[in-house]
Amino acid sequence: MAKRPRNVGGLGEKEARAILRYAHISDTKARQVLRMIKGMPAAEALYQLKFTNKRAARIVEKLLKSAIANAEQKGLDVEKLYVKNAFADRGPIFKKWMPRAYGRATPLRKRLSHITIILEEREEAE
Repeated sequence: MAKRPRNVGGLGEKEARAILRYAHISDTKARQVLRMIKGMPAAEALYQLKFTNKRAARIVEKLLKSAIANAEQKGLDVEKLYVKNAFADRGPIFKKWMPRAYGRATPLRKRLSHITIILEEREEAE
């Protein structure tokens, strides 16, 4: 799978972001939750995450709160914030061995991910 470039570096003055590196969750599991909140108002996304019964939802909820705090620090209006972009990139993989019967061992792959949420202040409600 080829990596595609993410235009994260250049944030506009009406944008705020939060990045969580080395999250102890698979990128595919995180993407399931991120796809759900993309394009939502920040307050609605927080509400949805609160009642989503997935482990990734707890991690993304904390990250979204951090992004909202970053936006507030930047002087943006919290009521007008929307989730502009939310994505999870693959991180490193911890390789461990699990002992099995008859002296064998099988590999365990603990997948990590890098999760990014970008919020944007919009004037009109969509």
